[in-house]
Amino acid sequence: MKSGMNRWCLATMIALAALPALVHADELPSVADLSVLLQWADTHNPELAATNDEIDAARQRIVPAGALPDPVLRVELMDFAGPGSTDSFNPLPGKGSGTKYTLMQSLPLWGKRDLRREVASAGMEEAVGRRQAALAEVHAKIKRAYTIYFQINGLIRLNDDVLRLLADLEAVVQVRYAGGLVPQQDVIRAQVEKTMLRSERINLEAEQHHAVSKLNSALGRPQGSHVGAPGSLRRISPEKLDAAVLLEKLSHANPQLATQSALITAADANRRLVEMNRYPDVTLGIVPTQRGGSIDTWGAMVEVTIPIRFDTRHAQEGEAGAMLAAAKERHQSIENELAGELQENLAALDTASKQQRLIADTLIPQVELAFRSALAGYEAGKVDFVSLLDAQRAIRRARQDELKAEVEQAMRLSEIEKMIGEEL
Repeated sequence: MKSGMNRWCLATMIALAALPALVHADELPSVADLSVLLQWADTHNPELAATNDEIDAARQRIVPAGALPDPVLRVELMDFAGPGSTDSFNPLPGKGSGTKYTLMQSLPLWGKRDLRREVASAGMEEAVGRRQAALAEVHAKIKRAYTIYFQINGLIRLNDDVLRLLADLEAVVQVRYAGGLVPQQDVIRAQVEKTMLRSERINLEAEQHHAVSKLNSALGRPQGSHVGAPGSLRRISPEKLDAAVLLEKLSHANPQLATQSALITAADANRRLVEMNRYPDVTLGIVPTQRGGSIDTWGAMVEVTIPIRFDTRHAQEGEAGAMLAAAKERHQSIENELAGELQENLAALDTASKQQRLIADTLIPQVELAFRSALAGYEAGKVDFVSLLDAQRAIRRARQDELKAEVEQAMRLSEIEKMIGEEL
């Protein structure tokens, strides 16, 4: 009994210890990794949840589309009132000269039910395509917001690095000023430069707040939700950026084109369904007649539609054909436009990649060497402080340009992945 109580207490303690993890299961980690953000959005974003419901609604339309219409029951009371009525006025079944019951069932022929089911199935495929398009758009929004967030954080880190560098420079200036080697103006310039950087950091912090708000909005999270520090931006090998391969993926996997293909399928099925209206539908029925308390006669009926409204039918067929042609032309137009955008993004991505390599491999080493030379010259009294500040600013601009090129690559990559409908 005592050991059972101990096991119960141990299980209770484990459950209580697990509660915080369960409560915060939907929280993001302290470091905002892009892949984690995308996975979180896939299961929590309300826009994507809405598209899942739309797919389910479209799926539910398939069975009713191909089903037979409900049967119809008609009840006719014959001679239940009037001078010729045997019972004067008696609307009960079986009274008067009898009650006729007609049970009818319409039967669409010539494969019309299959075509309606095909139209509904194409509608579900369209909903799936819209879901894929929404997923690609949500992912692209998250990637863009994350990239901007990464850029702002990078600029803040760069600002802090430059502030530390300026603090070191100010210390050098103070020493030289104390020795009467440089004018007080150099000290003031160093302090002014630091003040300008602190002012810029305040602006960057405001932009960081806006970036977090946009990221939460893209994720579908409440405003004010905590977002950890960003990780790194993705690197894509050049082999995955082959234009011919990406164009092939675009034509087969682009969500917009998939949606438009479903519209073409629906329009084609609808055109064939409209053409089937050239042929009649049939309604079958049985007609029992009740006199007194029993059925004493049975009849049967056949009702056939007569499709003689040629002008109406021709107009409907023309409309269906025009809608099919429009869907095909729109598909081609979207494909051409997307192919052009893909080439544009590939070219911009390649340009940004080359710029980043040039800045990282050549420009930054050059400006750092120029700064060290200017610092040595200033300490030796051969270079003025303005030239030293210019050298420091050149380093800052080069690193900003490197970050800008890295961000441009990430932006272009997100657009490419949005168009091909998959992650590279």
